[in-house]
Formats: sequence, structure tokens, C-alpha cells
Amino acid sequence: MVKSLITRRDFLGTTAVAGAGLLLSSCSQEAPVAEKKKSSLNAINVALIGYGAEGGVLSESLMNIMNAGDIKVVALCDIWAYNRNVGQKTYKANGFAVNAYENYEDLLAKEKDLQAVIVATPDFWHAPITNACLKAGLHVYCEKMMSNTIDGARSMVQTMRETGKLLQIGHQRRSNPRYLFTKTRLLGDAKFCGNLTAAQAQWNRAVAQDLAWPKHSEMTADQLAKYGFKDMHQFRNWRWFKGLGGGPLSDLGAHQIDIFNWWLGKAPRSVMASGGLDYYTNHDWYDNAMVVYEYPSTKGIARAFYQVQTTTSAGGGYFEQFMGDDGTIKMSEDPKICAIYREASAEGSWDDLIQRGLVSLKEDSSADATKVDVRETAALAQYEIPVFFSKPPHQPHLENFFAAVRGTAKLNCPGDEAFRSEYVIHKANEAIGAEKRIVITPEEVEA
Repeated sequence: MVKSLITRRDFLGTTAVAGAGLLLSSCSQEAPVAEKKKSSLNAINVALIGYGAEGGVLSESLMNIMNAGDIKVVALCDIWAYNRNVGQKTYKANGFAVNAYENYEDLLAKEKDLQAVIVATPDFWHAPITNACLKAGLHVYCEKMMSNTIDGARSMVQTMRETGKLLQIGHQRRSNPRYLFTKTRLLGDAKFCGNLTAAQAQWNRAVAQDLAWPKHSEMTADQLAKYGFKDMHQFRNWRWFKGLGGGPLSDLGAHQIDIFNWWLGKAPRSVMASGGLDYYTNHDWYDNAMVVYEYPSTKGIARAFYQVQTTTSAGGGYFEQFMGDDGTIKMSEDPKICAIYREASAEGSWDDLIQRGLVSLKEDSSADATKVDVRETAALAQYEIPVFFSKPPHQPHLENFFAAVRGTAKLNCPGDEAFRSEYVIHKANEAIGAEKRIVITPEEVEA
């Protein structure tokens, strides 16, 4: 672990004023291409573009990887001097010296030996920055959402293909060992859910005050306008404003709706949704949303329900649940929430799975619990997933990216695959606005 490394919780608490970092360029011209030296095979020089809350969280994993000798973060970039100072001091405190820039064009022009870039800016800058970095000959890891627009996301895939450079999108669950094991070994090989008939997921969080900032560190009106913001409140809370971010479905739902597509192996054929600006009065995007996707299945239709609530944290945490006629998987980045359940009516037994170490029966679990009503199904036997890891949640996904840069692995979430999920997230936002069911064809989800 890095020395004096702050945790995600510590970072968010101690840098509550650092928030939405934006590390980007002020003009629309293509970024100049730096003339690069050839680095050794094992040296991957990286720049971090965006040092707000997400950039800080990614830095925890980056510094762990740096300590293992795999990569070297040589520069960071943010339009806000406050964020740049926090970033440089944090890296220095952990033994790493990094250059700091206000805009990404200066970074690309002056850093002569980069191989990769991490993009953690507000969504509306993802496409311009990612496209510029790919065209500059760099591999890119870009946080989700790919873009605040479908066209922006599609342009990133096209640039990835044109340049031949790697583009990993930050749906980090796709590199989580527990998710990979469960999808491949249990859902795929063992088929312990049987026929998948439904799915549901949620991410609820309590009411929270908008992010503030120290008055002495305010950017000028001209500087804010130059980078696309109306004022400091909008800059600090960009996720809530149309044209900058995509609201709760983009901010939180993107991770879990991506899991729907990934585990069901296809895009939905339609989406219906409801949401509204019901609680907050100073935001553009709705507070809460409920979404229903319809996925084609071997037995007809599998419906997937998703909800995101920003006015209550109740409901059992954040998770994704896949339900079949033989069993159910409940997944989360929080291992305490993960579980699998076997239907009492399922044929055969899971004894062989237990013997092979693929599952373990949870203590005090029984499929013969007393039923309250004759119409109620018997309680499900609960099993555990025997896969644990102690790394921060983003670290395996970053490690996969760097392994792909070296040519020793394939990306777990390349831009073209991520586009399919992000397209249907945009369509859910569209369905809320239109208040109607929207049909999605297989052709339109391809970039």
C-alpha cells in the first residue's frame, strides 16, 4: 500500500471542496501531437486528466500500482488551481512528483513521453479530451459515462478504431474478480439460475447538500465560461445539470445497467421509465428514477427493473440481482450484500458445486422455513460466493487496462462494447422526458 495513502472515504471527507475536477482544454482546436520518445517495454508513463473526487479515488489505485513498479503517473491536469494543488500535494506525500497543468493541450504539448491517459473530467468533456488523446497516439482509460451525448460517445469509438489505440471505459465491475467468477463459472458454466426470467438493481442514497467551495479559491467568471460553466455552483455540481452530465441514471445507474447488458449478453429491445424533479429545486436533472427494460430471452421476455433514489438511502444498499427459475444471484461491490439462492423447486442439488469450491452453503440457511401463506414459495437456501479481494474497486480495472497496453491481456470494457450499455442509458433518460415506451433495435446500439 502507498505510504500515508488516504482512503476513498477519507478523500471525500477531507477534500469535500475539491469535488468535480475538470482537466481540460479551453479551445476547440485539435490538441497538438507531442513528439514522443520510445519508452522501455515495462515503463508506462501516464497522465491523469481530472483531479476532482473521481480523480482522487482513481489515484488511490494508481499509487498502489505505481508502488508495485508497473506504471508512473508523471502529470495531472485540472482547470481549478485548488484541485491541482490538492493533487500535487497528495502525490508528493506518497513519494511521487507530478507536473501539473491547467488544460490538457498544454499537457499533451509538453509531456514528451506519455503512453496513456486517464480521463476523469465531467462527462461533457470526455469525448473532446479522449478523441484528442487518441489522436495524439495515446491509449485512454476514460471514466463512464463515455459522454453526455450519444453522438459524443459514438465519436470516441470511431476515433478508437481510426487510431488503433486502446479505449477502456470505467465500468470497473467488469474487472471485479467476484463478478467475473460468478458470471463465468456459476451463471455460465454451472447455469445455476436456470432460465433467467428477471433482473433488478438499485442504488439509493440519502438527501445531501450540494457541494460547496472555499470562497478564496473561486475561479473567475471568464475562466468558468471558458470551460463551459455558468458559475461555481454549476461547476461543483455539474452532475445535476443538463449539457454537462446525465443525472442519476448516468452518475449511478450507468454501472448497474451495464451489468444488465453484460450478464444478459444483449441489449434490451425497449425501455420504459418514470422520474421527476420532485425534491430539489436548483437542479436540472430529476431526483429519482424507475426504469424497466425488456430483454429478449429463450423463454420470451426477461424484464429488468432499475431504480435510483437520491432522497432516501433505504432499500438494502446498491446491488444487481438476476433471477431465474432455478436460482438467483445478488451481486454488489460490497461483499456483504452478495449472495446466491437456490429455488426449492430446482432439480438436482448443488452438492457438486460445493465440493468443487464454487459455492458454499451459508450457515443457518434452510429451504424449509415455515411459510406464512399457502401461496408463498418456500424460503430459498442461501449460498455464498467464495471469491474475495482486498484491492480498491477501481484497481483491477486499471490493471486490466495497463496489461492490455502491454499486450498481455484484452480490455474488459472496450469503447465499442461500453457504447451498447451507455446508449440504452441515454434512452432511459429520453423515455423519462417523453413519458412513453421507447423501442430499441439491435442496429442502433452499435457504434
